[in-house]
Amino acid sequence: MATRNNEFTIIEDIHRACGHKGEKKTHKKVSEHYANIPISSVKKVIAQCERCAEKIKKSSTVGLVVRPLISKDLNQRGQIDLIDFQSLPDGDYKFILHYQEHLTKYSLLRPLTSKRAIDVAKELLKIFSDFGAPHVLQSDNGREFTASIIKELASLWPDLILVNGRPRHPQSQGSVERANCSVKNSLIAWMRDQRTSSWSTGLYFVQWGINTVYHEAIGILPYKAMFGQHPKLGLGAQLPKEFLQKIASGIPEEVVIGLINCNESESEDYVFVATKKRKNLLKSIC
Repeated sequence: MATRNNEFTIIEDIHRACGHKGEKKTHKKVSEHYANIPISSVKKVIAQCERCAEKIKKSSTVGLVVRPLISKDLNQRGQIDLIDFQSLPDGDYKFILHYQEHLTKYSLLRPLTSKRAIDVAKELLKIFSDFGAPHVLQSDNGREFTASIIKELASLWPDLILVNGRPRHPQSQGSVERANCSVKNSLIAWMRDQRTSSWSTGLYFVQWGINTVYHEAIGILPYKAMFGQHPKLGLGAQLPKEFLQKIASGIPEEVVIGLINCNESESEDYVFVATKKRKNLLKSIC
């Protein structure tokens, strides 16, 4: 439960952490942790957010009906796109590789020094070795470009066989390309919030924000769609701040587990007992 004194601070922190998303996505993220913060408060905070005010509103195409591509299995289709950041290089890094698993909408972002097929293939190889390779690899950069990447991947991993998928056209859906605008906005907001131009580091925080925010197309968090559970962020995701302030290095594991178990109960009849247990555990910490 949030108080009037810290309500707006909580919203600002969560809004910044999820990459300055809109009102609905920010409110859903806030609701995961706090039960008494209304969307009206979220709207007030976002209305005063300088980063959100800087976003350029693009007009949508009217009268165009798209037929989405449907994936039934994990890694049935993977979509890649390159984001050009040559105007704002970070050392040797000048491009961003955006890979998205089509079924779960789970995104992976990697900095690149060039857009050569061999460089893209090496980064995709790292991704595929962790998350598995798709049956179909699709890119809006053209079939020749995708074919070159598949050729390079075949030389690096001979057992890997991929199909060259068709690029996006008016009757298909390229969700990874539409997500690029969100990546750019979130990355720029992160750099300004952190007062740094090192976007190659910020990519990983932007990736986390994209994958842990509600996605309208699939009606769930991409992280949960991929891994089957809600994301965890260390002890901070499970323990209230007042307890975290009491925890220092060297605290026994069983004490921390006890605090987590007290915090996980949702039963109203358990509230008094859980609160009493927390107090006793905190006394042992102090």
